[in-house]
Amino acid sequence: MTVHPSLQTYADAWTQSIESIAELVKPLVEGEWNRRTPCPGWSLRDIVSHIIGMECEMLGDPRPIHTLPRDLYHVQNDFTRYMEMQVDVRRHHTAPEMTSELEYTVIRRARQLRNESRAPETMVRAPLGTEQTLELALHMRAFDVWVHEQDLRTTLGQPGNLDSPGAFVARDTLLAALPKVVAKNAGAPANSAVVLDVHGPMEFLRTVRVDAEGRGSIDGSPSLGPAVTLSMDWETYYRLACGRVRATAVADRIKVEGDQDLGAAILHHFAVTP
Repeated sequence: MTVHPSLQTYADAWTQSIESIAELVKPLVEGEWNRRTPCPGWSLRDIVSHIIGMECEMLGDPRPIHTLPRDLYHVQNDFTRYMEMQVDVRRHHTAPEMTSELEYTVIRRARQLRNESRAPETMVRAPLGTEQTLELALHMRAFDVWVHEQDLRTTLGQPGNLDSPGAFVARDTLLAALPKVVAKNAGAPANSAVVLDVHGPMEFLRTVRVDAEGRGSIDGSPSLGPAVTLSMDWETYYRLACGRVRATAVADRIKVEGDQDLGAAILHHFAVTP
C-alpha cells in the first residue's frame, strides 16, 4: 500500500494490466513478435519495447543514445520521435530478450511502487524533457498499459479485461477529452447538448453541454433534447477514442440519432490520444 490512496488506484490498475501483458507475450515464438497491431506502425515487439522503455524512464534509467531511421512513416513529430527511440533500439531483440527484459522491468517497477512515499504532487520526469506530477505520471502509465494490453489482445485474438481497473482509468481519461472534441473540434453550436450512450462490459451515459460562449463540460445527467445522441459499445468507443479504428470502419456498431452532420463531425474528431 502506498502512502497516498490516490496513487494506489493507478498502481493497482497498472499492476493488473502489465502482468496481463507479461502473460500474453510469454508463450510467443520468434515470428509472432513481428505481427502488426491496431497501434499505427507498431508490431507486438514494438508495443512491448515501448512499455519497457517508458517504465525504465519512470525508474530514472538513462534514455538510449540511438539514431532513428528516416523511413518510419508513423513518426511525424517530436513526441512520436521521442516515443520511437525506446522502440527502435529493441527492434532486433529476440523473443527471450524481450520477455526477460519485460519481466525484470516489471519487478523493478513493482518494487518502486511498493516503496513509493512521495506526495502525489511531486514533480517527476515526463516525455520530451518536461515534468509532470507523480499522480499524473502514474495515471498515464495505467492508461497506457491498459490500451496497449488491448492492442495485444486484439492482435492475438484473446479478448479480456474490458472491465478491469485499467478500463475504468481509460474510461475517465478518454471522457475528460470529450468536451473539447464536441465543443471545439466538432464545433457543436452554443447552448446545445450531445449525449454519449455506451453499453457492453463498461456501461455509462454522459452528456456534453456547450454553453453560450461555446465552452464544453461533461456530466452524468441525461439531456431532454440533445442535438445528437451517439450510441456504441465500450470496445468501439475506446478504439475510436484511441485512434485504433476510424468511424467509417465500424459504422455498423455506431448509432447516430439527431443531427447527422454534427454526429459525423464528432466521430471525425473522436481520436484523442497522441
